[in-house]
Amino acid sequence: MRSMPILRLFLVLAAVGLMATACSSSRPQAPVETVAQQPVVHPTATPIPEESVTQPTTEPVPSVAVHEELPEDLKELNRRGYLKDVFFDTDSYALKPEARETLATDAAWMSQHPSIKILIEGHCDERNTREYNLALGQRRADATRDYLVFLGVSPDRIQTISYGEERPFALGHNEAAWQLNRRAHFVIVAR
Repeated sequence: MRSMPILRLFLVLAAVGLMATACSSSRPQAPVETVAQQPVVHPTATPIPEESVTQPTTEPVPSVAVHEELPEDLKELNRRGYLKDVFFDTDSYALKPEARETLATDAAWMSQHPSIKILIEGHCDERNTREYNLALGQRRADATRDYLVFLGVSPDRIQTISYGEERPFALGHNEAAWQLNRRAHFVIVAR
């Protein structure tokens, strides 16, 4: 009968362990800033690290008239640059404060034009391997999409794709060119 107190102790410890597991936060772990430490997985919704989520600035967002006549031609619509690209640091898909401000302006424009659908292209500079850059470009596109959704844009209006290093904006083999190539670029695909 000495084993009875040990059995009770075991059962109590097991119950406490289960309760601790059940009470722990069900939120996913924040992604690491660099892609090299993460597996190449393309989830449909990438969680935004809690520390990078901020409310939109309280400064007035430049407004576009709701009844503004947009061109019918998609090429012309994209040429006018209603949506601004966001840029990233090397080996990172974390949104910088200036990127969040740009996305707040983009989200405001999209809310004024609810029929617009977009494609977010993730791009990288030429450094690293093709596979690494494709994965990083996808994470950049997904982080950009997730922040727009956080700001109220319907996810049904947004697609993402990664081009990695394959479609550079700036040609060159220096930091000035690389900085312009580390971006999420918007393409309006439906009006």
